[in-house]
Amino acid sequence: MTAGPPGEQELVLRAQRGDARAFEELVRPHWEVAFRVAYVVTRDAGEAEDAAQEALLDAWRALPRFRPGWPLRPWLLRIVANRARNRRRAAGRRARLSLRAAADPADAVHSPAADETVLSAEERRRLLAVLDELPEEARLVLVCRYLLDLSEEETAAATGVRRGTVKSRTSRALDRLRELYA
Repeated sequence: MTAGPPGEQELVLRAQRGDARAFEELVRPHWEVAFRVAYVVTRDAGEAEDAAQEALLDAWRALPRFRPGWPLRPWLLRIVANRARNRRRAAGRRARLSLRAAADPADAVHSPAADETVLSAEERRRLLAVLDELPEEARLVLVCRYLLDLSEEETAAATGVRRGTVKSRTSRALDRLRELYA
């Protein structure tokens, strides 16, 4: 396991001594990816935001057990993923993953490349619908690796499995995705 950035380690030590500002500075760069991990699990923006915020509180409480010298991001993302799973189970919610194309289809009609934009939006919707059909563990590993651009190591930490398991799940999930998408 490689250590995080040099400034990160100093912030960890200060936060472990109770410095709330150091903790805030420490987790701020990870907020967006933490939210996205929570969103992938909960599939609801409001639930994801709540899960990510609760996970930060969990991380604050667990910080004394964090090993200085280890990277913070995988540790934090694992807490986020666990909190999001717990919230989803407790709430019993299963919302569909709904990421929409950034462009409004009405605007696309007036665009010079309207056919390409619409096709791209249709393909994106189709791919996301197929991705949504995968089991949660397969969907989560693909989203972490390819949509959130996490490394295998970070994906392993965020999902709570070994790196080899990430590799095998990724391979099987990609095979299944290709099969469903074809």
